Amino acid sequence: MMKEMNPRHDDIGSALPADLDALPRLHGFRLRGIEMTRLETFIDAAFAFAISMLVIAAQQIPDNIVALLAAFKNVPTFVCSIAVLGIYWRGHWLWSRRYGLEDGVSILISWALIVTILIFIYPLKAIFGAMWYLLSSGQVGQRFSLHTTEAQARTIFAIYALGLIAISAEILLLNLRAWQLREPLRLNARERLMTRGELTGWGIPVSVGLVSLVFSFTLPIEQIAWCGWVYFLMAIILRVHWFWHRRRLKAVQDGS
Repeated sequence: MMKEMNPRHDDIGSALPADLDALPRLHGFRLRGIEMTRLETFIDAAFAFAISMLVIAAQQIPDNIVALLAAFKNVPTFVCSIAVLGIYWRGHWLWSRRYGLEDGVSILISWALIVTILIFIYPLKAIFGAMWYLLSSGQVGQRFSLHTTEAQARTIFAIYALGLIAISAEILLLNLRAWQLREPLRLNARERLMTRGELTGWGIPVSVGLVSLVFSFTLPIEQIAWCGWVYFLMAIILRVHWFWHRRRLKAVQDGS
């Protein structure tokens, strides 16, 4: 198996400059993909299209003050949805810059990412709309329909959880692919540690999404909102994770 993979590894290695230390760096990571690839360009276009589908006016440009004010009720939902998409866009951007990979496996995972993004925006907008409606007592956002049944409420939270799990897992798999190719990419000790940090970091939203998915099927309907509130745990867990990760990076730097 290794003999079969070696030619592919050689192809990846041949695209790298002989002197990797001459490459520009970002937080000490040598950027092998400083030039935009066709894959990255296509991913950027998919994110841009997803954002265009999140416009604050649901169907058409407001043509009177009442319609304009109604459209502005969706601004908090729009901003939060953009922020979430931005996190995943940066995850793919950082992966592209660090590794510059455009092999078959990376392309396949990236195409899966595109599909997930374009599906994910619908439950994303619905969940944030309901969250802001609840927090503002109906002043902004959009509530679920009055006729939403218990099964439908559980389903929307489950779909959101599945989308978040999928898109997070896809970024994780891209970094896992880079880890598998650490030898042909000639990752040094610091870069290997940073890659492992990305793997564990993207594992956090996957894990929290799984918790929310379980909650969507097990919580009493009166407590179903916890399927959404549980995502705020990521702000704490990720902060702890990156604090611990930075300490490990500093230890590697001090030891080198």
